[in-house]
Amino acid sequence: KVGLLKVPSFSTNTVTEMVNGLRAVAGDDGKVDAIAIDLRGNVGGYMPAGVDAAKLFLPARAHIIAEIGKPGSPIKTYDADGIGAETNIPVYLLVDKRTASAAEIFAAALQDNRRAVVVGTSNTFGKGRIQNVQPLNGSGVAVTRARYVTPSGRDLHGVGIIPNKEPQKCEMNDSARTCLGDVVDMN
Repeated sequence: KVGLLKVPSFSTNTVTEMVNGLRAVAGDDGKVDAIAIDLRGNVGGYMPAGVDAAKLFLPARAHIIAEIGKPGSPIKTYDADGIGAETNIPVYLLVDKRTASAAEIFAAALQDNRRAVVVGTSNTFGKGRIQNVQPLNGSGVAVTRARYVTPSGRDLHGVGIIPNKEPQKCEMNDSARTCLGDVVDMN
């Protein structure tokens, strides 16, 4: 049995929602053979939620992301603590060209740590920058404060994540089950 979760964006509630979703798909017997997470159309959101979501699937001390600011500033690294992490069940991440930002942090951490197979028909968006919105005359301007690199040292900006597997059938409006059907047995 494959547990399927849809994560439309990353917010302060995402990790709680993922934990509740995982419990729900496991059912009364608490067993699933694999977990599939649909990140298609997920444009990111709250960056720390992408980091915290990755911690749910990575062992202690696994690197999640490194944040690199201005030249000369220290590199900030984010690592898994391993507390409550599910590290044995196979994970499949379904992505598309709209998967970006915090969703890419999550996907890259699991891909680089060989914890998930990334499935998609195209690279993800490639937003490898961390930005803050500053008010400016009644509107706002996005100011880049840092870039991030994946555990293997990749800078995703303008490139995105290259999927490990390309499904035979996966159009924008197809269900996750259809898209993953030739990659994993969804029953």
